[in-house]
Amino acid sequence: GPLADTCQATCPPPLALRALPDGAAMLAGLTERLNRRGIVLASKSPRRREILSQIGLKYTIRGSSFEEDLDPKKFDSPSLYVVETAKQKALDVWSQLVKEDKGLPGLLIAADTVVVNKGKVLEKPKDEEHAKIMLRSLSGNSHEVVTGVVLMKPFGEDEKESKNAKPLIRTFSESTKVQFCTMTNSMIDAYVETKEPMDKAGGYGIQAKGGTFVSGIQGCYFNVMGFPMHRFCAEIIDWTKTQKD
Repeated sequence: GPLADTCQATCPPPLALRALPDGAAMLAGLTERLNRRGIVLASKSPRRREILSQIGLKYTIRGSSFEEDLDPKKFDSPSLYVVETAKQKALDVWSQLVKEDKGLPGLLIAADTVVVNKGKVLEKPKDEEHAKIMLRSLSGNSHEVVTGVVLMKPFGEDEKESKNAKPLIRTFSESTKVQFCTMTNSMIDAYVETKEPMDKAGGYGIQAKGGTFVSGIQGCYFNVMGFPMHRFCAEIIDWTKTQKD
């Protein structure tokens, strides 16, 4: 009806459904420079690829061989844990690139995301039963999604000098509060049967069917997907202020 037509005309689709043109929004003037210098994403996550592509960044994907076997209980906070995991992923890929001797990228990006529920770190479920246990623990409660991001770039402009030096590293973490509705066992069983939870921290994906359980969030939506878009842009802007073309 008329109301629906008005809404369609005045309400743009969610940002997750729109691609930003090159150089758009916060990174205006920087995307071209970053793309020219070369970007490596040390992650095979399709969600992170989608988010970086939305910003207008062009990148090469290099998966890390880091085992991701750090013990979260040995860290003072989940934030420190995810940052260290992301750092180890980044260092692993950086060392691969140094050994290949085909030139270093101007920027390497690594990230790690976990769900924190009542102080307990939840990562990807081990199997379907584990996914159900996770989801039952999230049902009717609020939890946090914490992402650690590590950025690396060469030490200097000189390629030989950069190769032999440790990379420059910048780290940060972002946390988003997520509220889940109360879920019945049949809802949980049906969701797990879709297999969607199996490759996602906490056993759900907010950008897909899992989003039907989310009654509210406080903080960055994209962080819950696995990469804090706004915070990343802000950190890149700050880090490149002194960097020459």
